[in-house]
Amino acid sequence: MQADAISHYIKGQRANGATADARYGDIYNPATGEIARRVVLASEADIEQAVAAAKAAAPGWAATTPLRRARVMFKFKELMERRAPDLAAIITAEHGKVLSDAAGEITRGIEVIEFACGIPYLLKGDMTEDVGGGVDSWSVRQPLGVTVGITPFNFPAMVPLWMFPVALACGNCFILKPSERDPSASLFMADLLKEAGLPDGVFNVVQGDKLAVDTLLRHPDVAAISFVGSTPIAEYIYATGTAHGKRVQALGGAKNHMVVMPDADLNQVTDALMGAAYGSAGERCMAISVAVAVGKIGDALVERLTPVVQALHIGAGIDPTSEMGPLVTKTHLDKVRAYVDAGVAQGAKLVVDGRGFKGPQGYENGFFLGGCLFDDVKPDMTIYKEEIFGPVLSVVRAPDFESALDLVNAHEYGNGTAIFTRDGDAARDFAHRVEAGMVGINVPIPVPMAFHSFGGWKRSLFGDHHMHGAEGVRFYTRLKTVTARWPTGIRKGAEFVMPTM
Repeated sequence: MQADAISHYIKGQRANGATADARYGDIYNPATGEIARRVVLASEADIEQAVAAAKAAAPGWAATTPLRRARVMFKFKELMERRAPDLAAIITAEHGKVLSDAAGEITRGIEVIEFACGIPYLLKGDMTEDVGGGVDSWSVRQPLGVTVGITPFNFPAMVPLWMFPVALACGNCFILKPSERDPSASLFMADLLKEAGLPDGVFNVVQGDKLAVDTLLRHPDVAAISFVGSTPIAEYIYATGTAHGKRVQALGGAKNHMVVMPDADLNQVTDALMGAAYGSAGERCMAISVAVAVGKIGDALVERLTPVVQALHIGAGIDPTSEMGPLVTKTHLDKVRAYVDAGVAQGAKLVVDGRGFKGPQGYENGFFLGGCLFDDVKPDMTIYKEEIFGPVLSVVRAPDFESALDLVNAHEYGNGTAIFTRDGDAARDFAHRVEAGMVGINVPIPVPMAFHSFGGWKRSLFGDHHMHGAEGVRFYTRLKTVTARWPTGIRKGAEFVMPTM
């Protein structure tokens, strides 16, 4: 194995996966465009080693009391808070997002750890005394065993933290397969878990690509899979995992709309759209990529947005003055540029063209794209139908509230949406009737707090459970109901009819 290559983490230590035919992937510094490090890509043997370690650790961890598991989470939370600046720097170096955004990602992830610290209460079952004569009944939630998380590049800390703190607190072992584009955060958190007192083998990390994913999906000792990524891959993960008898929650793509009503505060709307569309260079599953201007507000909205988009301060993520950093790879940059080209070719009006942006001095070869703003976008255009995952905002015009609502509901994705208005009746009606899993009212990115649950509708989610919150606890446990009657000294003989109590 190459000396500087990022490795796996198995049974409490770094595991190189070193073989004569080891495969590697490149990790870039998105701000400079240079290869910074390499990552070893797991073989089937590496996956087998990780699963075996988790399987061996599972009985002991499941038998650990919920209180002791919670104490590990408390210690992990403390370490994450203390080392957050170090982790933010790691994220910015490999993903490219600005440091303040990386810090915000970590904060939202820590909130899920805080939620998992309450696991003794969350695992309480129900009990009914005397459901029948001398018969009691109670329910318990028990861990599944070996669980897996497959996570995307855009949130290398937060999305894994949506998964493994809840899984571990519920008594499961966990194998994380992070994105091979920015894998270092996974090892940093693995080290902190060990320092927090997590037993070896309970948490493992395997770096890898499709081979690793497919091996985990088909492995007979894996009980459940959590995934966040694009819709085609989410659908594949769900179909393959369930076909092999696994519980699966697979969160897919999004095309999040913000409906801007005629009575909306345009200053508030502009600020909200700038952060929601261009924050993290648009590489968020909850990014607002479509603004639906209702009635005559469209011209004023575009006029207000245009100079602000043009004035975006774009630079290296480590520059504290940067508002937006580069895209994650050259391949992704080319893909987003191609979407902008398609929008122009299909007749949308490109009000702000960021394709000519070059990085600042010293970063000329970085994967930068300036903010792009389209107007007069139609529902049949590619830039409207497909998830772009870049700093591209489309403005669509709608004559009235009903047309705007119909537009949102007609889209194949139903992840998140928002409405900006002063009208409580319109807001309430929108929240009630819109077909999306997460709704914001004058809130542009309505990501639920950790004690609620995150997930979309339609082709934004495959599976029955959203992530973290009560839904996360349900996903990472299985229900068992016990009915008991103790001998009373009176034997009545065998009963051959359906028991009715």
